[in-house]
Amino acid sequence: MVKHQPLQQVYEKQLCLSFLTGIYGCRWKRYQRSHDDSSKWECAWFIILCSTFSLLLFWAYFWLEAHNDYNQFNWLLYNRSGEWKDRTVPILATTAVGFSYITFLMILALCHISLGQQLNLYWIHKVGVLAALITTVSGVVSIDDVWGDEWDIILISLQSTGPFLHIGALAAVTALGWLVAEHVVRAERTKFHMILLLVYLSVLLALYMAPLAISSPCIMDKNSLKSRPDVIGRRGAPMLAPENTLMSFNKALQQGVSSLEADVTVSLDGVPFLMRDRTLKRTTDIAKVFPDRQHEDASLFNWTEIRSLNAGQWFLENDPFWTVGSLTGRDRNRIRNLTVCSLVEMLRLAARANRSALLYLRRPPPEHPHYKTWIMDTLWAVQRSGISQKRVTWTPDTDRGRVRGLQQTSLEKLSVEELRHRGISSLTLRYSQASNKDIQDFLANNMSVTVYPVNEPWLYSVLWCSGVSSVSSDTPQVLRKVPYPIWLMSPDKYCLVWITSDLVSIAIVIGIFIFQKWRMSGMQNYNPEQIMLSAVARRPSRDVNIMKEKLIFSGTKTQEKGKNVCCQHHGRTNPLDLIKNGKE
Repeated sequence: MVKHQPLQQVYEKQLCLSFLTGIYGCRWKRYQRSHDDSSKWECAWFIILCSTFSLLLFWAYFWLEAHNDYNQFNWLLYNRSGEWKDRTVPILATTAVGFSYITFLMILALCHISLGQQLNLYWIHKVGVLAALITTVSGVVSIDDVWGDEWDIILISLQSTGPFLHIGALAAVTALGWLVAEHVVRAERTKFHMILLLVYLSVLLALYMAPLAISSPCIMDKNSLKSRPDVIGRRGAPMLAPENTLMSFNKALQQGVSSLEADVTVSLDGVPFLMRDRTLKRTTDIAKVFPDRQHEDASLFNWTEIRSLNAGQWFLENDPFWTVGSLTGRDRNRIRNLTVCSLVEMLRLAARANRSALLYLRRPPPEHPHYKTWIMDTLWAVQRSGISQKRVTWTPDTDRGRVRGLQQTSLEKLSVEELRHRGISSLTLRYSQASNKDIQDFLANNMSVTVYPVNEPWLYSVLWCSGVSSVSSDTPQVLRKVPYPIWLMSPDKYCLVWITSDLVSIAIVIGIFIFQKWRMSGMQNYNPEQIMLSAVARRPSRDVNIMKEKLIFSGTKTQEKGKNVCCQHHGRTNPLDLIKNGKE
């Protein structure tokens, strides 16, 4: 007489799977998980998650590259609100948190798909995804309204990052081939899977051909690289000392700048002095000395009143560039006693250092007593300073006939013929106005080009490869550490990298599809009874899981066979039912 022992279900610990499903969908228990297809509602949430991730990736990249203009952004908001704060800090903090959170959810969702688990995003995560999406969309709309010109930084930055972003995107899409191959090979040929395969191959083909659209001046022969562009201290070195002060200009000279740039305003009694803002509120202690006049135009104060103001304490208190902590005690004491700088003092400093000066002039308001003589007042200050007129560059377009002895530059991008007609031999342009083609055209016609503001090494490197003569920078101490472009690659070498990366990607994708086809062909021919016997023998969990997957895949094709075999033994349970129940 044969005695049959009932088969026992063997449960295995699946800590990794529990971690994935628990965090993503709060399904920590084995019975809560499912290999069924995800519902249309959950698929829609996955699409929303992917859209939020893509938008946040774009948003994070924008702020990473816009670091060149953080000071301009804060100054722009100051002119609107009247209060100086570094508003980039909360934006960067929320962007970092949101991007990290959404990226983590994306990784969990892709792991679910790879393991064949049903997507079931927890409701708290759904709220978080919607919050991240709404916040990012609001941020994009706000920046477009307040700082819309800054979007140009994205296209310009691609001249530096484009080749590397292409390789990164190619690697990511190639890796996604594993998930695509699993769905296309394992499933029956449905319309959805064919569309998925077509979309994937289209994206892959677009990435293979993307370098045709990548244009960078840094893709050039080393022998064609021109000399290093000169660096102009924009308002001195405003990260090391308060802007437009003698200490700031001295710091800039210590960093090896070739010229000093300053903003000039004429006082009520006709003394040209240096001030960027329309008022004295931000960069002086006028709120303490003249509290009733802190909103008045800076040019409506006489020189004695202006000279009595402290022009350094605000820098120590506000720490606008997060650099005060790196200052020495001696520098801090000097900053505490700084006053507003006159134009004559700055020009005399430039003359002693044998450096040039670039002047931005602001005309006083119509009620000002020197409204009509402001240019002559400025020229008189230039003469009194003793600096050579050839070392002073004049930017205003008005009354150029009176200043023929000074160097002339245009702040507007004009044609070469118009520049020559006006007697101008150089241009000073914002980096978004000067494309590589424009720079080459101006240089071919013996027009020097100065670009501003250039505060990041990557932008300095791109402009260096473009051949600009000089750049105006708030960070001469940073650009001083760039002795050579960040990267420089010959066209032949770039083509080699491009073709090699494409061939490697093609080989990997083909290998993935072949492996998945071979893997699934083995599963379809596997004997379900061997899976049961192996499971009872307590083989290693990895082998058991693979065999279970093969049994489940066989589906209805093996179910009838399993029933016929088991029914021959009284008291035995159908192996397929047992495994399906015991898998979870």
